[in-house]
Amino acid sequence: MTDMWGQGRGQGPGYGPGGYGWGGAWTPPPPPPQPGVIPLAPLGADRILGGAFTTMRRYAKPLFGTVLIVYVVLAALMAGALALAYAAVSDDVRALLDRHTEFEWSHARPVFTAFGVVWAVGMLALTVGTAFIQSACTVVLREAVLGRPARFGAVWRRAWSRTPSVLGVGLLMGLIALIPAGLAVAFFVSIFIMLITQSVAPVGMLFLLLAVTAPLVVWVYTLFLFGPAAATLEEAGPIQALRRSARLVRGAWWRTFGISLLAGAIMMVVSLAVRVPLQVAMPDATPQAYQPGQSASDVFEAMLPKLGFVMALSMICNLLVQLVSSVFLPLVTALLYIDQRIRREGLAHTLELASRSDA
Repeated sequence: MTDMWGQGRGQGPGYGPGGYGWGGAWTPPPPPPQPGVIPLAPLGADRILGGAFTTMRRYAKPLFGTVLIVYVVLAALMAGALALAYAAVSDDVRALLDRHTEFEWSHARPVFTAFGVVWAVGMLALTVGTAFIQSACTVVLREAVLGRPARFGAVWRRAWSRTPSVLGVGLLMGLIALIPAGLAVAFFVSIFIMLITQSVAPVGMLFLLLAVTAPLVVWVYTLFLFGPAAATLEEAGPIQALRRSARLVRGAWWRTFGISLLAGAIMMVVSLAVRVPLQVAMPDATPQAYQPGQSASDVFEAMLPKLGFVMALSMICNLLVQLVSSVFLPLVTALLYIDQRIRREGLAHTLELASRSDA
């Protein structure tokens, strides 16, 4: 397993306490070097979050440009898949929408199958796109830490070569997340069964299972949080990256969890700061007056102009929030990974040598 920053894992140069110079005067310790967005020393939460925002500002083109291109490709792929699916089952769709015909499974089955395939293709493409974005953000951060420019083509080549490994890490972590998700679905299904059968036994059992497994899943998920960064920067396979992450997080679980949770809370505040004013200022899309004899199509036509504006504005705001969160959260995770390697492996010395060799 190679390392994009070199093999050196010894202790770096001393940036420790100062000493007493001539005449007994106290000399403060030399400040750690900072060739890029962070000082090459153990980082606090403020440095990690600040480094993520600084990277977003200085490297906006390769970061947001990459994410935007991925989203455009995904949107084009979904539009093409939907068009192909509709072309394949257009007769069945028209038969289902015809008011004068009864509902028949012979028409509904191919429609559900076609659009189910579209959904599956879309989820697969989104998973691959997310893995590529995580890898690209980590590659850009590497250049940002060293104070070097991130060239668009180089970022894409490097990120794409590591996407399969990051995708494997994401799929394995997704399997972990399926446990509480499945239990939550089963819990709500059991509530429905309880309302019918008046039996509370399945609800209580599933609630206890959910209460026990949810913290365990959060613990394991945090333990493997550095997997995408290790897969990209250390060129590790999925299993190797997860093992590497577990070794780095062990002993710093609460710190990793707390800073990651804080980053998520920041993105939630940003999302609310964008969406709440939009909801307040958004025009009412409902028609001003409704006549008793008015048909549904007439009501829809009256709503269409305002509804289209509302949907377009909401889509743009959601896209902006998604762009920021897609970049910010992987950057924070990668900075936490770098911080742990600085603390445990003397990575600061390797980073300083790499930055000097490029100067």
